[in-house]
Amino acid sequence: MAEQNRRDLLFSLLEGRAATGYVPAAFFLHFGPKYQEGEAAIARHKEFFRFTGMDFVKVQYERKFPAHPISKPSDWPNIPELDESFFAPALGVVKGLVDALKPEAPVIVTLYSPFMCAGHVASDNGGAATVTAHLEEDPDAVKTGLEIVTESLRVFTDACIRMGVDGFYHSTQGGESGRFSDRRIFTDYVKPFDLAIMEDINNRCPFNILHICDYHRAEVGGYDDLAPFLDYPGDIVNCSLDIGGREWSGAGVSQMFDRPFFGGMNRLGPLATGSEQDARTAARETLTELQSGGAGPFLLGADCTVPGETTWENLRAAIDEAHRFSPAT
Repeated sequence: MAEQNRRDLLFSLLEGRAATGYVPAAFFLHFGPKYQEGEAAIARHKEFFRFTGMDFVKVQYERKFPAHPISKPSDWPNIPELDESFFAPALGVVKGLVDALKPEAPVIVTLYSPFMCAGHVASDNGGAATVTAHLEEDPDAVKTGLEIVTESLRVFTDACIRMGVDGFYHSTQGGESGRFSDRRIFTDYVKPFDLAIMEDINNRCPFNILHICDYHRAEVGGYDDLAPFLDYPGDIVNCSLDIGGREWSGAGVSQMFDRPFFGGMNRLGPLATGSEQDARTAARETLTELQSGGAGPFLLGADCTVPGETTWENLRAAIDEAHRFSPAT
């Protein structure tokens, strides 16, 4: 399919109309320290987009919140709010990619949740583990810090929207099975800040992806249940299919959320570790499973960001298989 039609293709999918003989696909990875800012980052994103043939542009977010001395819950109200100047390096990459690629495909920006960014703030003293421990100890004190982080994120999202992005890839963490001793901490102190950001961008942008992230599954487990996320906004849902100790189908997730499913492939499987042919075979198997399960319109992808050393040829091969696959057969 011609590059200039990718926007129409994906917005048609959001309306429930899948293209015949073509499944959209995309994968993401971090490009390394040399490609995180300026023209080098813009060029690398463009090179990756063109080489893989993916169907939308995802701008990687590499501007972590600055660390602040955090040793006890009462430190959280003292963290600084960030202004637009802090985000300028990231915003320069966003603008460069919107200007260069928006005519061809939707451009979305990676957006970490307030809980995840709070982990950056505490990175000199335990990171996310410290945020978790302090929420367990004194959640109201940490809540004030999360409010500050959320307002800082609004500065970033507002600027991205002014630059013309189509939406965001919003990642949420905190609801994993082993994160908190009391699940109500997630519901009462993490989720409200997720929703504050997501509802705003969902009202202002036409193409948003909800990513339920299990990147830290080895440390804090996966998800026992996706029900806490059903009222999260987002036009598309992306998550692991290993939920509650059993393998779900993409169709099951799509039907649960009443929106298209994006994913299906294991980021640590043949896509990352196998040959190009292994990646093709795994992609074909995933596409067949997604179709046979009755997923409706869907996008092929991984359950999260693939390892940085994954060969681009493998990703291009998987995307090519999706583009050759006919949902009608």
